[in-house]
Amino acid sequence: MPRRLVLALASLSMLAAGLSGGASAQGLFGAPPPKASSGDNASPPAAAAPDSKPAEPAPFAPVLPGSPTAVVKPFYEHLGLELDPAQRRNFTDPAKTVLDKSDALRASGQGECLDPNMALDNADYDKLAIDRSLRTIEAVNGDQAKVVVAFVVEGHQHRLEWKLKKVGGAWKVSDLLSVTGEWALSQYQCE
Repeated sequence: MPRRLVLALASLSMLAAGLSGGASAQGLFGAPPPKASSGDNASPPAAAAPDSKPAEPAPFAPVLPGSPTAVVKPFYEHLGLELDPAQRRNFTDPAKTVLDKSDALRASGQGECLDPNMALDNADYDKLAIDRSLRTIEAVNGDQAKVVVAFVVEGHQHRLEWKLKKVGGAWKVSDLLSVTGEWALSQYQCE
């Protein structure tokens, strides 16, 4: 129970930080509630006409090279990239240690420790569905950052939180948490 509470609080703080960004959060969490008027005679907002189409989401800001989101994005373009030893340069501890132990276990012939689609929250790989629904929010605080990723596969919503640290001037993944699946990469014991 305490672990769930910690994950819930971490998620809430990330959401609060991300939501303060305003428009960038709208695509991920829906439209903001209508703003109330400060006057006493304020009438409720007019309802949308039943025949009107929902508003198109605002265009997304481009991903800046070298940003935390730029580090996370490739994991949604190539299935299983997080398990590729050549990508270890994009990780730092505790995630790097878990991934290194997983590599050693695989090399010993004793089996697999990690699911090959952790970045997808262990959902079935449906690139088209993921590409259509993928939304991200980035929050940077000094040399630490979080990127919340949300997408829908087969009607199921998935939300993951990537934690990153700045190491030697570059962002590196320090952990990956599933908000929907309630797991964290750093909690795996690959021995």
